[in-house]
Amino acid sequence: MIRIITIVCSLLFVTLNVQAQSACTRPVLQTAVDSYLAAQGAGDISKMALAADAKFFENMAEVARDKGLWNTALPIAFSRSILDPSRCRTFTEVIVTEGGHPYVLGTRLNVADGKITEINGLVTDKGDWLFNANAYLKYSKAEEWSTPAPAERTPAQILIDAANRYLDVFADKQIDLPWGMPCARLEGGAYTNRDNKPDASCNIGIPPGVLYIVNRSFVVDEEQGVVNVFCRFGNSSTGMPDSHTFRLVNGKFHHIHTLSVNLNPDTPSPQAADDGSMIRPPAQQ
Repeated sequence: MIRIITIVCSLLFVTLNVQAQSACTRPVLQTAVDSYLAAQGAGDISKMALAADAKFFENMAEVARDKGLWNTALPIAFSRSILDPSRCRTFTEVIVTEGGHPYVLGTRLNVADGKITEINGLVTDKGDWLFNANAYLKYSKAEEWSTPAPAERTPAQILIDAANRYLDVFADKQIDLPWGMPCARLEGGAYTNRDNKPDASCNIGIPPGVLYIVNRSFVVDEEQGVVNVFCRFGNSSTGMPDSHTFRLVNGKFHHIHTLSVNLNPDTPSPQAADDGSMIRPPAQQ
């Protein structure tokens, strides 16, 4: 009996020791994000805290280490990150308006033992859905994304459930959604509350038809009340790569950001103007 207890205690010690070594905390994740931003700003991947066997993805396709946009120096005008210690993941929104080529990036990092094991970036620029980096910077930077008071925070599972319900409504228009007020949607650069109205709503209608949004994965920052979803519109392998980020307070939507990559450059996407209004291609006007 004593031998069995000794074995159990030894196994428990080993388990706890492994967990302690691989602990994922907000400071650890923030350090990884800082290294990514330093690398992206300099175009020098060696500044990133990469694991030796790190994997690299861009627009949901695996790429070589030396081929991704992180090898290009970008003058970052603004960034915002969320941290998920439970999944040991981060998501960072990066806005570039200068340097001759505007971008809005959505970058995820997977982290283990303080090292980045995977970088997964969505790269949006001219021609992508409703793109306008100037408008994205203007409205994203002006929004209030302060940490909610503890009593106003939304539990992680409710954040995920709200995000799923929002994406499910593209296929089932009868789903109820937790709309908050004011609420603003920033889609590529198009903005729904350009007049900063206190009673603005994100309940502005859903496109007709049935559209399934698939391949969903999550980064959940319960402390900030934010959940990010990477997904595809339609086909699970060729559908439009997309990022939806939702900020909830008291369980209600208050901010929604989207980035969608047009994989068909020959088919023009609507763009956004600098004031956040929508500009449709000539064929759709």
